[in-house]
Amino acid sequence: MTKTTRPFTPDWVSPPGDTIADILEERDWTQAELAERLGYSTKHISLLINGKAPVNEETALKLERVLGSTAAFWLKREAQYRAALARIEEENRLKEWTSWLDRLPVKELMNQGVIPKCNLIAKNKPSLVKKLLHFFGVASPDEWRSYYAGMEISFRRTREKQSDVGAISAWLRLGEIEAEKLDCPKYSKPKFEKAVREIRTLTVLQPEQFQPQMQHLCREAGVVLVLVPSIKGAHVSGVARWLNPHKALIQLSLYGKTNDRFWFNFFHEAAHILLHDKENIFLDEWDSGERLVSEPEREADRWAREFLIPPQYERELAQLKSKNDVVDFAEGIGIHPAIVVGRLQHDCTIPVSWMNGFKESFCF
Repeated sequence: MTKTTRPFTPDWVSPPGDTIADILEERDWTQAELAERLGYSTKHISLLINGKAPVNEETALKLERVLGSTAAFWLKREAQYRAALARIEEENRLKEWTSWLDRLPVKELMNQGVIPKCNLIAKNKPSLVKKLLHFFGVASPDEWRSYYAGMEISFRRTREKQSDVGAISAWLRLGEIEAEKLDCPKYSKPKFEKAVREIRTLTVLQPEQFQPQMQHLCREAGVVLVLVPSIKGAHVSGVARWLNPHKALIQLSLYGKTNDRFWFNFFHEAAHILLHDKENIFLDEWDSGERLVSEPEREADRWAREFLIPPQYERELAQLKSKNDVVDFAEGIGIHPAIVVGRLQHDCTIPVSWMNGFKESFCF
C-alpha cells in the first residue's frame, strides 16, 4: 500500500542567520570578524544572525562575496524564513478568531457544500476560519463586521426580533458569488421596465421555461437575477441591492416556494430597483405578522400588487367566487390563477384554505 506523503510543515522557523552561524563555526570566525569583513557593526551582525535584521539585496551580495553561495540563495533563504514566520503568525491569529464561528451558520454552509464538512472541534476551527474568510472575501473578522454585519442597519425591516445577521450575511454572499460570475451591460431603467412587462407574461409557464427567459431579460437590462436557497436563521425571501452604480442584483431565496409568493416577491424586488435609491439594501423576510414596514417597502408592495392586478380590475376581482371565475379572470389579464388566489386570500375576499389547488410548488 502506497502511503500518502504530507508536506513537511514544522512549527519552528530557521532564519538565514542559522546558516551564517554554521559557516562561522566551520571557519572558526567570530561575529566581530564577520562584521569587519562585511562592513557592518557587530550589533547588526548579531541582529542578522538572530533573524531580527532582514537579508536585503545589498546584504545578500555581500554574503555572496564573503561567505560564498549566491545572492539569490541568501534572498531565497530570507524569503522562506519570512514566509514561515508569517504562516505561524497567521495560525496564531486564526486560533484567536475561532469565536467568530459562533456568529456564522457553519453547519448550514457545510451542508450546502460551501466549505468541507468536518467536526466542529478545536483543532479544526482555525482551518474553518480561514475557509470562511476566503468565502466572504475579507481579511479578518473585523472586516466582516465592518462590511457584512455593518449592513444590518440597511436591512432591518420586518421583524421586531431580528433574524440572524450571520445567516443573512452568508446568504447575501452566496448571491454575490453567483452574480460575480455573470457579465451584463450597464443598467438601463427603460430596458428593465420593458423586461419586467415581458416577465409578467411568463407567470403562466413552468420554472424550466420561464427561469432562463426571465434571467436573460433581467441581465440584458443590467440586473442580475439569482436564486439562492434560504439559510436557516435568515428568514429571507428576497433582496434588491446594487453591487455597483451600474449593476443591480435581485436575489430570491425560494422561501415559501409556491408560485404566487415567488412572483409577488420578484415584482416587489423589481419595484425597489425601479423606484428607490442605490444606497440601501432592501431585504425582505417572511415573518409571523409583526411588521415594521418602511415607506419604501409599502411602495414596493403597492407597486407589485398593482402591476400584477391593475387597479381597474379590483371591482371585478372582488366578485370572484368560483374556480372558473378565477381561471377566466386570470386568463383575461394574462397571469397565473395562483396569483389571483393569493391576492384574494390576502384581501380576505376568500378564506386562506380556498382554491389552493391553483398554487404550485416550484423546484428550481
